[in-house]
Formats: sequence, C-alpha cells, structure tokens
Amino acid sequence: MKIFCSIALALLCRFPTSLAQEYLQKYYPETDPLVLQQLEKWQDIKFGLLMHWGPYSQWGVVESWSICSEDEAWCRRRTPDYVEYKKQYEDLKRTFNPTYFDPERWAEAANEAGMRYVVFTTKHHDGFSMFDTKQTDYRITDPGCAFSTNPKANVTREIFDAFRRKGFMIGAYFSKPDWHNENYWWPNFATPDRNVNYDVAKYPDRWNRFVEFTHNQIMELMTGYGRVDILWLDGGWVRLKTDEEIRKAMLGARYATRPQSQDIRMPELVRKAREQQPGLIVVDRAVQGPYQNYLTPENQIPGKLLPYPWESCIIMGGGWSYAFNAKYKSARELIAMLVDIVAKGGNLLLNIAPSPEGTWDDEAYARLKEIGAWMKINSAAIYNSRPLLPYRDGKLGFTRSKDGTAYAIYLADATETTMPAQIRLHSIRPAKNAVISLLGTQQDLKWEMRGEDPFLLIPESVRRNPPCPYAWVFRVSAIE
Repeated sequence: MKIFCSIALALLCRFPTSLAQEYLQKYYPETDPLVLQQLEKWQDIKFGLLMHWGPYSQWGVVESWSICSEDEAWCRRRTPDYVEYKKQYEDLKRTFNPTYFDPERWAEAANEAGMRYVVFTTKHHDGFSMFDTKQTDYRITDPGCAFSTNPKANVTREIFDAFRRKGFMIGAYFSKPDWHNENYWWPNFATPDRNVNYDVAKYPDRWNRFVEFTHNQIMELMTGYGRVDILWLDGGWVRLKTDEEIRKAMLGARYATRPQSQDIRMPELVRKAREQQPGLIVVDRAVQGPYQNYLTPENQIPGKLLPYPWESCIIMGGGWSYAFNAKYKSARELIAMLVDIVAKGGNLLLNIAPSPEGTWDDEAYARLKEIGAWMKINSAAIYNSRPLLPYRDGKLGFTRSKDGTAYAIYLADATETTMPAQIRLHSIRPAKNAVISLLGTQQDLKWEMRGEDPFLLIPESVRRNPPCPYAWVFRVSAIE
C-alpha cells in the first residue's frame, strides 16, 4: 500500500485545497496490515465481474425494487394491486429452476477476458438468499424452490468454488436491508419506502432480532464458503446515524418516511467477519467511515482521478438483473471504459446478469471474448499499474507499472481503422535514451523531439496491420 499512498499524496498536492479536503473527509484509510495487503492485491488486478441473479430474472424485471412502494418509473409493477403483486413476486421462488446453471463456463469466460475477481449477489434487498442459509426458508435450497433438489442448488458455493479454482478473488454481495424479514418490514405496518417500517427505538427487541439475523447470515458466508476476500455490503441507508443526520433527513429526505438510525453494529460485525476471514476487504457502500475500504461509484466513471481505492460498477447490457432482449455495450466502449477507469486509478466491476435458466446471453460471451483478445496483448498496461499524471490527454490514457515503465494507450475513434502516422505524447516525456514499442509487435518505434513535445513515428507496415482493434498501447521504458 505504500506505493499507492505516496501517489495519493502527490496527487492531492496537485488538486486545489478544497478538493483535497473533500477527498480526505470521504475516505477513511485502513490500518489493518492484512487488509492493506489485500487492498494492494485488489488494486493490482483491476477488472472484475459482478452478477445480480435471483428469481426475479424469470420476469426480466429490476431486482427487488418493484416490491418497494417508492414511486419511480424504473420499478413500476405489472399489476395495480400491490399486495397481489408482492405475493406473485415472492412466489417466484417456487418456479425458479435454472437447470442450465454452469458456473465453470462463466469462470472460464471471465478468466479468458482478463477478469480477476468476482462479486456475486448472495442476497438482494428482497431477502431471497442464493445460499443455503439456516436463518430463513426464503432461499434457493428450501424444498419450496424448484431448484432445491439440483446438486448445484447452493449456487453461491458453486460460483465461489468455480471462480476460486481460476484464481479469482471472491466477493460476497450482501444486502443489509431485507424486505422479506418481518423484523425489517413488520407486517403490522405499511411499507412506505425502502427503510425499516417501524420505530426502532420503540421496538428495540424487534430490531435486535433483525440485527442478529443479519450477523448470522453474514457469518454463515464467512464460515461455510471457503476463502472470501471481499464483503460487499449494499443498502447504505441501513447504518448508524447521528441525531444531526436524522434532523437533516427530516427536513429533506426523499426516501425516508421515518428518518432514524438503523445501527447493525458494524464494528462488531466486521471484527467477527475478519476473525474468520483475515484481511477481509469490507465495502459498506455509501457509508462514510472506516468500513468502506474502497468506494463504488455506480454506473458512472468519475470525471477525474481519485486518490483512494475505488471501483466503478457498470452494467454490460440491459439492467443489473436479467433483461430480455438486452442491448449490450460494444467491445470498443467496454475497452475504452476499462482504460479510462484504470488511468484514473480505479477498477472496473462489470455486471453480467444470468438468465432464469442459469445462462448468459451469447452477446455477453462475445464481448468477453473480444475484451480477452485485447487483454492478451495489452494487459501489461492494465494489471499492477497505477496512475501516471496527467492520466488522460485527448485520446491518450496513461498508466505506470511498479517498475517505472510507462504506458500510453491510444483510444481510437470508431472511424479509425488504421493507426495515425504520428502521435504527439505532449503530456509525458520519454527519457533521453528511452525505448518505445507497440505492444503486440516485435519492433521498437522511432520517436523525436519537436520543440517541447515528443512525437511517435508509426511506420506504414504497422499502421496498416495494427496488433488489435480499438486501442493501441505504447510501452515507454523510462520517462523524465
């Protein structure tokens, strides 16, 4: 972690003071040496897979949110009767039967694409557990679920084992809110929004039962599923809140009918989890504090370099959950996203949603194959890299490996099928005797100084036969 910290401090010196303070107050550096070691490893591997999957895939609807009574266009219900809709939604458990589930094929495709970690939704907000929990019968292994008799019914274990055999870091997505649990959404009251629907201070025993339920489920994942590297907690509204935060929420909260603290005793939970999984990275999403080891901008790429560990979680196609006839991002777009994110110091966590049958769409496999072909040539500029200021300059993105080698990545426009005859580096300056080469070829390139700017000269033979499409990577052996 020393390398990253020194880079972060250097970057903060380049930002305005107010911007530096904003970053520092939003990220709380970890101190546990084992966690720091894991974070360093995670920052080296750059590219991961996220999967949202559950019975809701049978309808092709957004995961969980349609049973929440907040009025948003993206989570409309298919019937005007909320009570009937919620019953039908929960009954999807009975017909969920992904008999073509093949995690080994997923792991192989992800590995070939250059992905190196996986985060799987063990439980989303609707409360359906995709693992063999003993805390509830609303789970995939319950006899009431059509898939329960399948030898691979405990899909979380199957996925973790398949990806671990490929050397992946393993991440368990877990929703802190649970809309099926009667100690979170008490049937005695209506459920006006995403939050607990009763007064926690008035009914402390009920809340404590929910906290124990949450701890028990997470500890099942920490003790019965092999090595887990990342605990990826969603539902940031479930957290300890100060009186001042509650007061402000009462004045303008959009999604809180009854603003209140929802303390699930995170210090205790993390301590217990790390006793079982030393060095566990904890991502308490959107909750500022010591249990958000890295930050997770959702479905967006920050406009600037961020001087702390972070990942962009982004949809490959459709929605987070499975969508029929989903439109997938192009390989060009996905590679450009990966380069942009890595140049800014982040990781890309790319979401692919399995179908109700337990398969991926053919287009998902096709995109991964294209990304993998590009990574086989250019991964030296991605893995084990850190930002190189100014990180972007027009079509160029910059990274630097730990041995000091610099990389300039040229992101071609959709209309560029041949390489330009010359490329002005401008923002980085090769050392006097630096050797510059194009990854995927065997020859060194000529370069020359014109005034203050270095120019790369690309020979015709290389221009007409680039080693890969979409983005070309130039290795610079040393820079000033």
